[in-house]
Amino acid sequence: MEILTAIVVMALGALTLGAALGYAAIRFKVEGDLITGKIEAILPQTQCGQCGFAGCKPYAEAIARDEAEINLCPPGGDEGARKLADLLGREFKPVSGGGDGEAAKPKLTAIIREAECIGCTLCIQACPVDAIVGAARQMHTVIDALCTGCELCVKPCPVECIDMAPVPETLATWKYAYPVIPIKSVERASDVSHNVAAMNDAESSHQKVA
Repeated sequence: MEILTAIVVMALGALTLGAALGYAAIRFKVEGDLITGKIEAILPQTQCGQCGFAGCKPYAEAIARDEAEINLCPPGGDEGARKLADLLGREFKPVSGGGDGEAAKPKLTAIIREAECIGCTLCIQACPVDAIVGAARQMHTVIDALCTGCELCVKPCPVECIDMAPVPETLATWKYAYPVIPIKSVERASDVSHNVAAMNDAESSHQKVA
């Protein structure tokens, strides 16, 4: 009987505590930044730092605050930059090579020199998209279709057997380079007429002096 009473008391206590926690979660819920969440959903979540920020979330927060350009993510490519431009109503710009706005690097993929691989698994642990497969003390290899070229696997390799190579351009990977046309100011018709009249007056004055 005492055991049954103890079980009932514990169950009631658990139910009371659960109800209190559920109420607190609803009552004190903090609404997240919706636009930051939408931006972060577009980013590839490689956490590679090539954008100049510590990860995708800090970069998304900076974009939401209008403190960073939308074209600093090489793994996301021009497609990601275009989605961000559409979401935020900003002008599309081709992806640059990093946080300082340098020219974009060609898309890269990791290549493991398999004969030199010692099977340490450090590159597997470093890869944020699980593009490297292998087992301890066994040869590792890269799944090209999954690799984003973030380069995070290169530094941990103790035998330096990982190279970054440009992805060869094929019909499947080729993308049309959208032209970026600079916006130029156009003179108003009234301004053009005024300039023409001024030129004519100057020419008439020159002829009279002559």
